[in-house]
Amino acid sequence: MLKPLLRHLPAAIALTLLAACNTKPAAETDIDTTIVQLPAGPNTLTEAEVAEGWENLFDGTSTAAWRGYNRPDFPQVGWSVKDGELRVEHSGNEEAGGAGGDIITRKKYKDFDFVVEYALTDTANSGAFYLVQELPDTPIWHSAPEFQMLDDATYRKIMDLTPAQFTGSSYDMYAQPKDFSKPLGEWNLARITKRGNTVEHYLNGNLVVRYTLHDADYDERLAKSKFKDYPSYASVDEGYLGLQDHGHLVRFRGVKVRAL
Repeated sequence: MLKPLLRHLPAAIALTLLAACNTKPAAETDIDTTIVQLPAGPNTLTEAEVAEGWENLFDGTSTAAWRGYNRPDFPQVGWSVKDGELRVEHSGNEEAGGAGGDIITRKKYKDFDFVVEYALTDTANSGAFYLVQELPDTPIWHSAPEFQMLDDATYRKIMDLTPAQFTGSSYDMYAQPKDFSKPLGEWNLARITKRGNTVEHYLNGNLVVRYTLHDADYDERLAKSKFKDYPSYASVDEGYLGLQDHGHLVRFRGVKVRAL
């Protein structure tokens, strides 16, 4: 009987009630999957989030929490802030990436809960990195696992990809069982958690990947992946968080993290 009542409630309250009704049973995971957003905007922390230790990595205007990978400052080209969004711009370089390059947080994180909203454009390809190490003359993906963000529908037509290369997957390692992506242009909610060696990926509130770093299954997958020749891959238990410049326009907002 809740949905008929929602017609008589303010939009912000109705959305909050709907989110509460759709929350998964606590038995599925020991990490709360509810993300609270202020009606004032996605780049603002609620009092509850502040009390829980959340840190705002983007307030809609400032890039102070970020810098370029293997660079001391934030890129002057390739990335922009517009309309409360952090954007990686389309460069035309496609697979070669953009002029801005990947960006990383100024702080390292060990056990964490990392959240980012993203909206894709046609043929967009990007991702969120974690456990990033800065290695001279070495691409970020040689060391960092990636939450893949991809225009799956287009890439299914133009490339022969494996299941572990689509959105939500731990790139080239663990595939998500089902595509929970929203249509192009709409906001998706990505969430990555790490506690000890346990890593989880959530896409739009759905647990899509759970794995254990360095267990037998992980080692077997790593030996068959594109990372098998990179000993730095996921080799530390603390690292930077990152967002990828893959040469396509991707919009980010609601970027926040808390230590676990």
